[in-house]
Parts: sequence; C-alpha cells; structure tokens
Amino acid sequence: MTYQNINVDKFKELSEKEGYIILDVRSEQEYAEGQIPNHQLINFFDSDFKEQLEAKLDKSKNYLVYCRSGNRSGKTCNLMPELGFTGELYNLDGGIKAWNEANN
Repeated sequence: MTYQNINVDKFKELSEKEGYIILDVRSEQEYAEGQIPNHQLINFFDSDFKEQLEAKLDKSKNYLVYCRSGNRSGKTCNLMPELGFTGELYNLDGGIKAWNEANN
C-alpha cells in the first residue's frame, strides 16, 4: 500500500472523521511551532522509532501523519506498510508549516 500526500484542507476534513488517527513524528522541541489537536507523538529521531510505531499504534487503523515540512512524515508513511500497517496512510504536504499558514 502506498500513501497519499494531501493538503491542509483534506487533512483537516479527514481528521474530523471517525477511524483516523493523527500521528506527529516531530520532536518535543518542535512543539513550539504548534500542533494539530488530538495527535499522538512519536519522535522520528528516536533510536527505537520503528519499535514505538509497532508497539503503540494499531496497524489496522488509518493514519494522518505530519512533521515540520512533510519530509519525515513521508518517510514514515513509506515505512509503515513494511511494518505491517494495512490502513490508509496520508502525509500532510508542507507539514505543520502549511497547517499554521492555513489556520492563522
């Protein structure tokens, strides 16, 4: 399964539906840039990032993934199927920067 890059409007629309989980893969230090409500945080740069994805997340759910610019979240979306994730995967194009621009 592949993922889709989606814009802020589509990300927001899906985040308000049942069955979608928002995953933030930034570091705690990046929180000052803002965050999307109701997210789960798993830091992409943690040495056990893959293990945390497998241990903390339901592999059958649909995920809306974001980071600062869309790069790490895209890499995460590529990785998740390799770890056995079977739901829909969406990457926020432009990351939290695009989100903040659209919501300010």
